Amino acid sequence: MISNLTEFYIPTKMKIGVGSSEQTGELIKEYGLKKLLIVTDQGVINAHLMDGIEKSLKESNIDYLVFDEVEPNPSSEIALKGVQFLKQHECDGLLAIGGGSSIDTAKGIAVLATNEGDILDYEGFGKIKNPALPLVVIPTTAGTGSEATPSTVFTNKKTSFKTAILSPHLYPKLAILDPLLTINLPPSITAATGMDALTHAIESYISKFANPVSQALGIHAIKLIGENLSNAYFVGTNVKAREEMLVASMIAGIAFAHAKLGNVHAISHTFSGIFNIPHGIANAALLPFVMKYNLPAAPGQMKEIAVALGKDVTGLTTIAAGEKAIEAVVEMNKAFDIPNNIKDLGVTLDLLPKMVEDSMRSGNVKANPRLTKAADIKQIIENAYYGI
Repeated sequence: MISNLTEFYIPTKMKIGVGSSEQTGELIKEYGLKKLLIVTDQGVINAHLMDGIEKSLKESNIDYLVFDEVEPNPSSEIALKGVQFLKQHECDGLLAIGGGSSIDTAKGIAVLATNEGDILDYEGFGKIKNPALPLVVIPTTAGTGSEATPSTVFTNKKTSFKTAILSPHLYPKLAILDPLLTINLPPSITAATGMDALTHAIESYISKFANPVSQALGIHAIKLIGENLSNAYFVGTNVKAREEMLVASMIAGIAFAHAKLGNVHAISHTFSGIFNIPHGIANAALLPFVMKYNLPAAPGQMKEIAVALGKDVTGLTTIAAGEKAIEAVVEMNKAFDIPNNIKDLGVTLDLLPKMVEDSMRSGNVKANPRLTKAADIKQIIENAYYGI
């Protein structure tokens, strides 16, 4: 094996455990921040997930304001609105509370607080010149892993394209993982975010840019998700399962931060941009079809994924064992009431040429283990549409 490992970097401090969010103020004090902008959404506020966090901030004499206008698949406009609010109130740091959209939005605001222009100006890798404002994140879903990545994604409303921005400046300073904040997640959100984390783990594991460290993290995340997502879905109050899912999501995030992803994300980002489909559910529905496409290029790794997901592969050929991994994902989607095709998500084929073009623009295609051309993306989308 030729290792892709040239460096491994994860500067984010992690605080993990039941009730850890109630220590937020104490944990943030070491960064010397005086006035925070809390970036969140109405769902988090209405669920009273911020109550313990706010109490902790007040006890630590940390002033804060709340920006609660985060939207699903955040647009560049929301980042500009947020940074204007931050500058108006002279905040010196940010605290993101919520799912991937809140964390992505906060990352964008943190960048624009110290760098000029629009967040879309920084598409690609390494274009952000100045360090962003300090960012602390508290995920309330177990899926995106954004608390452990140097990336953010914003939708360009003019082109319906989801723009990925990557920079070491996007790593949060601190991530607080408290399973109690995920206890009351609806089953549908638990499933969509959990399958998002599984997609991150699988795609990073078989990525062309994978290395021994990222693969060790990826396969362990797959195992944790296989063992715990069902419990989190069917018994939402299972604190152990909730904590294991948060950990799995986080380590899958570290894995794909170093190995990149693949065709699932290349395609699913177009669905979110064009049809405003939630990212996690798009990933889940696409995953079996992309795994089938990739099987000839990564049969040994797919076999290992099957084992990690609890499949018995005794006596099977490597290819047949790899097919068990696809079978496991199909079974999970069915158990979690996730459609077995993308048509049921609201995808239509009248914009197929744009979907193919936008997917091929993604850097994730280059990381996909099987060489992928535009015709291949077209075929994958058509297969997923008809459920073939």
